Amino acid sequence: MNVLLNFIKMKKYLVIIGSFLLILASCKQAKTETIEVTESSTEETKDLAINYEELGMKYAFDTKAVLGKNLMGTIKEKGVNAAVEFCNIQAYPLTDSMSVAHNVHIKRVSDKPRNTENQASSIELRYIESFKKAIANNEVPKPILDETEKEVTFYYPITTNTMCLQCHGTPNKELDAEAYKTIKALYPNDLAIGYHDNEVRGIWRVNFNKE
Repeated sequence: MNVLLNFIKMKKYLVIIGSFLLILASCKQAKTETIEVTESSTEETKDLAINYEELGMKYAFDTKAVLGKNLMGTIKEKGVNAAVEFCNIQAYPLTDSMSVAHNVHIKRVSDKPRNTENQASSIELRYIESFKKAIANNEVPKPILDETEKEVTFYYPITTNTMCLQCHGTPNKELDAEAYKTIKALYPNDLAIGYHDNEVRGIWRVNFNKE
């Protein structure tokens, strides 16, 4: 009789222990699955993160393309002198229209501005110098981002090419006398001349909200 009672008690203990081990195994499996889901979610979040450098480049280069297309068309049809007048009248409105189209604020600033309203700030002057050093060292310039919790300000260099030198080169050389005369009439305080090919003439500044 005692043997039978002991056997029954032992069986109950084995059942309880077995149930406990089964529950423990289930918890460990659930925990592992939870970790896997969390890691997967983290990777998906990284993939969906916004690249503000690429976004700033898009805004700047879209604007550059619009200005360049209109400027080249004017030079081809009417000459450099007309292009100077075109920039005086249309450069700001075209830039502003791109700002509205992208819902951002786009501006070009320089250490040697043609229009005094494009004078770079002290911080922007430092950025211009850093871009000049990169170009001088044959390095590909990298965008500079100033970020706050809600906003991004993007900076990228504006470099000269053959077309630019027709209005920003050396007077009586790349810049013809008639065009230079028009520049001095429209911009009495002009500093934006004397450039050579592939030099930093200023920077793009693009300010936009974080998404």
